[in-house]
Amino acid sequence: QVQLVESGGGLVQAGGSLRLSCTASGSFSRIKTMSWYRQPPGKQREFVAAVATSGSSNYGDAVKGRFTISRDNAKNTMYLEMNSLEPEDTAVYYCNAEIVLVSRRTTAYWGQGTQVTVAS
Repeated sequence: QVQLVESGGGLVQAGGSLRLSCTASGSFSRIKTMSWYRQPPGKQREFVAAVATSGSSNYGDAVKGRFTISRDNAKNTMYLEMNSLEPEDTAVYYCNAEIVLVSRRTTAYWGQGTQVTVAS
């Protein structure tokens, strides 16, 4: 059983910062790409950022220059450093990971989500 658990969400004032974490646990071989998505109230889920095992990353246009994604492979953990937060960043943030199971099959897993609220 593989689980992704996010943490670090909360309420912050506009212009502030938050750091999200996502940790994978369970029985698996390795983790490939890890990503963050978010779902604003009343809207569809959207891509935020992704980081490969090598550390190379890419970002959605809405967060470029403000958010930084990183990972610690030894801890099976991914981070999202969010700076200069805007009310438009208010959303439930979800962690996604492509995980290679012991069976060698690759499966995408999602975390339960963590709420980020940016007050104006």
